[in-house]
Amino acid sequence: MTLQSRLTSTIAGVVLSIAGIACSQSMPVTPELREKWNDKTMFDLQAKTIDGKDIKFEDWKGKTILVVNVASRCGFTRQYAGLQALQDQFKDQGLLIVGFPCNDFGGQEPGTDTEIKSFCSSKYGVDFPMMSKVSVKPGKDQSPVYEFLGTRTGKLPGWNFCKYLVHADGTTIEFFDSRADPGSAQFKATIEKATKKAAAAKSGSKNSESKKTGSRKQATSSGY
Repeated sequence: MTLQSRLTSTIAGVVLSIAGIACSQSMPVTPELREKWNDKTMFDLQAKTIDGKDIKFEDWKGKTILVVNVASRCGFTRQYAGLQALQDQFKDQGLLIVGFPCNDFGGQEPGTDTEIKSFCSSKYGVDFPMMSKVSVKPGKDQSPVYEFLGTRTGKLPGWNFCKYLVHADGTTIEFFDSRADPGSAQFKATIEKATKKAAAAKSGSKNSESKKTGSRKQATSSGY
């Protein structure tokens, strides 16, 4: 990509961030797609990492996941810093940010997976999971992950750095467009609320199981 092309892409991203144009698009949800994903959760999916390894999302079961379609030459690329800070702040509370490089918008992610990984780690110190480059737009090349997310929410990214907040149950999903700043107090409050909800559900589940175990022991000792 030439210097002029890079400048054009960057300016386009800045204009979008100000105007809010096309930051999201509708997902064409068909009856077939509804049936396909009806009984699935985020943790039934899998993808290929930026290092070329297959990963099953069931390994992340119980975590609150923030899925972001990222790009290296976008006006929103600076959000990498906010995303990494968010990961650092909430990782102990169960947050996991997952980046999906995507070249669908403005040709702003033209590099190879190796180049993308090098850029993210050297410029922004990214250490959250990064996946191999995908397409998020509807059609035969669409990532199954984005097909699932789009079917569930009815929304797809219309530009880079759109976000899906997938709650720990794997089915409750919120969509945020490119303008949602991961470093803002409002967005942090949204993440905090989701992680606290997950922690409360986990605690409630443990307490329920503990009560069941206690009841079984009491019944056994009573001869019933």
